Amino acid sequence: MIEIGEFQILSIETGTFRLDGGAMFGVVPKTLWAPHEDVDEQNRILLATRTLVAVSRDRKHVILVDTGTGTKWSGKEASRFAVAYDGEAIGRALSSHFGLTADDVTDIIVTHLHFDHNGGLTVWSGEPGGDTCLRFPGARLWLHRRQWDHVQLPSEKDRASFLKRDYDILEACAEMSFVDGAEPVAPWPGLRFFASDGHTPGQLLPIFSDGERSLMFTGDVFPTSSHLRPAWVMAYDLEPLKTIAEKKHILGWCRGNGLTLAFPHDHRLGGAVIDFANGKPFVAHPLDI
Repeated sequence: MIEIGEFQILSIETGTFRLDGGAMFGVVPKTLWAPHEDVDEQNRILLATRTLVAVSRDRKHVILVDTGTGTKWSGKEASRFAVAYDGEAIGRALSSHFGLTADDVTDIIVTHLHFDHNGGLTVWSGEPGGDTCLRFPGARLWLHRRQWDHVQLPSEKDRASFLKRDYDILEACAEMSFVDGAEPVAPWPGLRFFASDGHTPGQLLPIFSDGERSLMFTGDVFPTSSHLRPAWVMAYDLEPLKTIAEKKHILGWCRGNGLTLAFPHDHRLGGAVIDFANGKPFVAHPLDI
């Protein structure tokens, strides 16, 4: 856990899953990325699903950033992606570190609605395959309007990443707050947003800052520490050249302003301080979050 301003911040590994390594690294040859990854016989690499928790000192704000894959998986679906999700991980972490429960969650920052990031927003309300209900019914959801508009009519390239059962009840049942524009206004002091469009339109990345230290939850701009190099982008990205430009912009902050990064899918570490050698970014040391 780390403290930034009024927030105590913790990275929770809620589970693991696997995606094709070639898709995760795009045009980068396997000979370059494979030595650093846990690769199975189907060419899938091991990925974590991480939720960032930020709790204000007065506990008026108990914030989650993303919720993981969730539990709404049939055996066949789970096998396809080797999904292993711990539905109690967030609750246990809130209890053991803060003396709180899942019912105390006040806000959820939804980076985007791909199933591996926010399938955990909802659960089956009865029999699997039937109706769903909110996993955190007391929480307000913060989402970029571009992402919400996109998910209503996704492209042929990315529609398989959006599962309607994860979000179809949100507008009717959840307290939703949309943010807009290239520089969305954040709702609390000590937080600002970076809007990313390379991976998916309106990916909303939070930056917690106290003027001296800053931490960004990187979403799928930097899914893992293996993706630090600007050109190492995923085949899943809708606009990879935008992703590369966004990565360079964020790495400039790391170099100039001491920004640290928290990764959503790295099973080895939750975050890192970034440094540069011969112009190339690398993990200088892991963050204890």
